[in-house]
Amino acid sequence: MEKIKKLKWEKQAIILAHNYQRPEVQDIADFVGDSLELSLYAARTDAKIIVFCGVNFMAETAAILNPDKKVLIPDANALCPMASMLPADLMRFYRRKYPGAKIVLYINSLAEAKVYCDAVCTSANAIEVVNQIDSDVVLFGPDVNLAKYIQRKSDKKIIPIPECGFCPVHKLFDKNSIMNLKQLYPDAEVMAHPECDPDVWEVSDFVGSTSKMYREALTSKAKKFIIATEIGFLHRLRKDKRDAIFIPAYEEAICVNMRLHTLEKVYFCLKDEKYEIKLPKKIILKAREPIEFMFKVRKT
Repeated sequence: MEKIKKLKWEKQAIILAHNYQRPEVQDIADFVGDSLELSLYAARTDAKIIVFCGVNFMAETAAILNPDKKVLIPDANALCPMASMLPADLMRFYRRKYPGAKIVLYINSLAEAKVYCDAVCTSANAIEVVNQIDSDVVLFGPDVNLAKYIQRKSDKKIIPIPECGFCPVHKLFDKNSIMNLKQLYPDAEVMAHPECDPDVWEVSDFVGSTSKMYREALTSKAKKFIIATEIGFLHRLRKDKRDAIFIPAYEEAICVNMRLHTLEKVYFCLKDEKYEIKLPKKIILKAREPIEFMFKVRKT
């Protein structure tokens, strides 16, 4: 960790880490947050090098927002299965199939797919972004559960693309297991991510992105929380609210791709400046527009 800190200073670098990273990687980071928070931080940093501890689409977003900076990822194999479910050729297919509709893509999508959408959103601002799109019909992908969640909160017609996109980790949570935990901890507040199945939302007290869950945990009067998302998030919660108990809704809810990053990989990535995210200029320019739409919506 000391070597990493020294390198950061020498190279004018910063380390960004998603909430699902290993605890030690979160601890060495300059900033820890969800996709929206990380995007905002990446957009305004003055650092020359950004080491992004997350999955590929997150590092791609940082590279799109910082074309004049070097964006590195400690392990090039840290891919997002959900993002891979909606490649560029499938986006072109849906564009042709629904020529009059607008497309909003979850930030958990590839840069090559973002080129074909009208706006990007995160789980923190999905409803606001969709509601400000100038269309009564909105194609939304690649997460079907988030699309269903938006449909409950919006008067627009939401069409999921693809019809079966999902997060493998959030599919691990089920209603019965959470009900059993509620019997063990009757005074606990249940918080779930909208990528979980709808029946999980129904037995939860709070549904939202990790940034919204974080704020809820800090302001809630509850002293016990059952958390239905990737267990790496509990490290941040336990650090920042030490007088509360955080219980994972499922102990094995681990994103193996997020966990590919280690301190050793962070060190060598920064030392050798390897695994740089490189995108064609055409993709950077076209993908930046829908991301900037998201930032404008957030400011309104």
